[in-house]
Amino acid sequence: MPISSTDKSFSSAAPGYWADQNISEADWNSHTWQLKNRVTTLEEIERHINLTDEEREGIILTGSKLAMAVTPHFFNLIDANDPNCPIRRQVIPRVEETQLSKEEMADPCGEDSHMPVPGLVHRYPDRVLFLVTDRCASYCRYCTRSRVVSGVGDQHLELQFEMAFRYIEEHPEIRDVLLSGGDPLLLSDAKLEKILTRLRSIKHVEFIRIGSRIPIFLPQRITPQLCEMLAKFHPLWISVHANHPKELTSEVKAGLERLANHGVPLGNQSVLLAGVNDSVEVQRALVHKLLMCRTRPYYLYQCDLIKGSAHLRASVEKGIEIIEGLRGHTTGYAVPQYVIDAPGGGGKVPMNPNYLLEHDNDHVLIRNFENKRFSYPEAKQSSPKVEC
Repeated sequence: MPISSTDKSFSSAAPGYWADQNISEADWNSHTWQLKNRVTTLEEIERHINLTDEEREGIILTGSKLAMAVTPHFFNLIDANDPNCPIRRQVIPRVEETQLSKEEMADPCGEDSHMPVPGLVHRYPDRVLFLVTDRCASYCRYCTRSRVVSGVGDQHLELQFEMAFRYIEEHPEIRDVLLSGGDPLLLSDAKLEKILTRLRSIKHVEFIRIGSRIPIFLPQRITPQLCEMLAKFHPLWISVHANHPKELTSEVKAGLERLANHGVPLGNQSVLLAGVNDSVEVQRALVHKLLMCRTRPYYLYQCDLIKGSAHLRASVEKGIEIIEGLRGHTTGYAVPQYVIDAPGGGGKVPMNPNYLLEHDNDHVLIRNFENKRFSYPEAKQSSPKVEC
């Protein structure tokens, strides 16, 4: 079905493929039931989906790179008869994952080389990435950390929480801690609260963020109890990860609204994926639905050069075309920042259409979203020193 840029509907994902199994509403809405009943085998998938040869072979080979697991909630979004289904492309392995290109890397963001203690990445001056688990509710086939997540990658994620806490304590320049993994919201409320309590005891830590796809893969996990616990640690932000408007179900919307009602600001980080969301039409529908879920589009990532991801990588030209098609054509809140995480650890580099046409000592020549040109005079006087 074509995507409508004005479609704001939020459909339920239940019960879908599980309709004939007499599952109680309480079980379906339990995140523990969802996790226990994840789809993890070829036999389970073939019970519901007409697989292609490429998918079947990819599933057979998953034990050598990145495990396969899909929650029933997310699995219900898959079109059984369409191998180009945008949900299916994200979570069902394909044999192309075994085909490596020379530019691809196990660690495309250079995290391992910026890891002063196990599980803690210090790449930017005032913030750190704290990896707190190597497991997720479902596994994205383009996962940047496929080398360490799911338990079958080339590396093992060593978790040394006390060493990480001490490093943060000993570096007062660190004001911002991002919890990631794996997925931090897969931890129990008690374990997550223990981590957050310890971080909040460090006086120079001002800002805590959690990066999670749980609200999308497993919205049942976003319980009132979890939200009440998180609200004790403000300012705390959560970055979620939705790539296609179909992922924003009524259950996801309810979970995101519950977080927002507990004072948690929400941003979305998408990955630009070929055959999933590499069009202005799909991206516009996605960002509009995100705003309806009180979640601001934050980043649109160029797909990292992870091994075996060439079949999912769209061009940078396509990413810039999408931003061109959004900027000025919809509300500014709906326009994410398109970035490339520079290969090898260079950090996030913004990619934008070229709006600056000329710049000299007298003026700047700029264009707007309608491609009209405007001249703005350059300031002549020196600026006074600004005190913080």
